[in-house]
Amino acid sequence: MRPVIAGRNSMARKIQVLFAVVAAIALGATMARAHHSVAAEFDVNKPVTFKGTIKKVDWTNPHIYTSVETKTPDGKTIIYRVEGGPPNALFRQGWRKESLKVGEEVTVSGIRAKREDSLNVGQATITTADGRRMFAGSGQAAAQTQQ
Repeated sequence: MRPVIAGRNSMARKIQVLFAVVAAIALGATMARAHHSVAAEFDVNKPVTFKGTIKKVDWTNPHIYTSVETKTPDGKTIIYRVEGGPPNALFRQGWRKESLKVGEEVTVSGIRAKREDSLNVGQATITTADGRRMFAGSGQAAAQTQQ
């Protein structure tokens, strides 16, 4: 029969708790990095407003993205990727996947990404030709979609 060593189970328990704490911290850091602040990606000193045509709406987590095609002053066609709020928050505010339709003419106002080569637009408001404001930032104007 083996003698019982005092504290042996206690040490194993401490190691398990330490492992769980380290895993929780690592997971939390990963999740925090995945969901960025507006200031992390977008530059409030780069406002942009343009008219264009909706090419695609991606209704995915953690944000919806609306691809809007427009032309630059020199006639070059570009497609901006306009970031919206989280789908579940927008849904609760009246948004539906069908709220914006491919081919619809819109005006977009927002702020450009910090990276010069990025065509992402954040904190945006999309206004349809009939005056409906589809969202501002994370969806504050979404209630206006049901006018």
